[in-house]
Amino acid sequence: MKFIFAFFVVLSASWSFSQELNCQVTVIVDNQIPVTSVEKEVFDQLKQTVYDLMNNTKWTKDKFKLEERINCNIQIQISSIPSSGTYSGSIQVQSTRPAFNSNYNSTIVNYQDENVTFNFSRNAILIYAPNQYRDELTSILAFYAYFIIGMDYDSFSPQGGTAYFNEAQQIVSLAQSSGNPGWQSSDTKKRNRFYLIDNVLHQLFEPLRASNYMYHRKGIDMLYDDPEAARKNMFQALTNLNKVVSTRPNSINLLNFVQAKQVELKNIFVDAESAEKTEVVNLLKKIDPANSTKYQTILE
Repeated sequence: MKFIFAFFVVLSASWSFSQELNCQVTVIVDNQIPVTSVEKEVFDQLKQTVYDLMNNTKWTKDKFKLEERINCNIQIQISSIPSSGTYSGSIQVQSTRPAFNSNYNSTIVNYQDENVTFNFSRNAILIYAPNQYRDELTSILAFYAYFIIGMDYDSFSPQGGTAYFNEAQQIVSLAQSSGNPGWQSSDTKKRNRFYLIDNVLHQLFEPLRASNYMYHRKGIDMLYDDPEAARKNMFQALTNLNKVVSTRPNSINLLNFVQAKQVELKNIFVDAESAEKTEVVNLLKKIDPANSTKYQTILE
């Protein structure tokens, strides 16, 4: 009887807590690439192996219930195969967080890593080991796991994701010795993994992190109880981004934040007065002038 009781205690604990991420994975191969049955099997294994790494790794010391896991998506787009077992392309990373008292999910991360090359062989296993650079794909995925977690934590408490951003930055530091693209500060466009994490930890980007918290905790989470106050807080959160615009215009973190909110803002401000809509549109155009026409749809 004692054995049976202990078994159910352990089983109950495994049901109660789980890993942090609920990550869906897709692998897409360009139509121009001929895929043999053997390669298709490798791609299927790649999908499953990435899924296992993201969902079965314990990334933090915190305990998550199943329903508390962070919903995210990893889409690997393979555009070329330079040599056998070597793949090049891009990785689309997305994550959402739930709104309080609602079944709505707000997009927090929506980023496309355009410069990805990695090796993967049949029956390979990806295992993340802290403070080690084992292989390119594992490091890239671990980097985004911590970035997703950091952004999520920042949305629930002021600068709550710092510890996980630091983990992501450590991954960048270790991966730089590989010489592979995406990890280096020499990128003149300043749009890679190095700058994505270097920016978020820089003092100049503290207003962006504060806006992440205010927009979601004082805006998205209040929509059910007080939509008018929620919209005002969201507008104020966006207004605070002007501090970043003045010092780091067109930065990758800033643009990703506002571009991820375009459709959401249109839906949320649909019932707002026309003057309020105009204020939001003018603000977004100032933050992201290259996409002014997209934000204009909020007025429709």
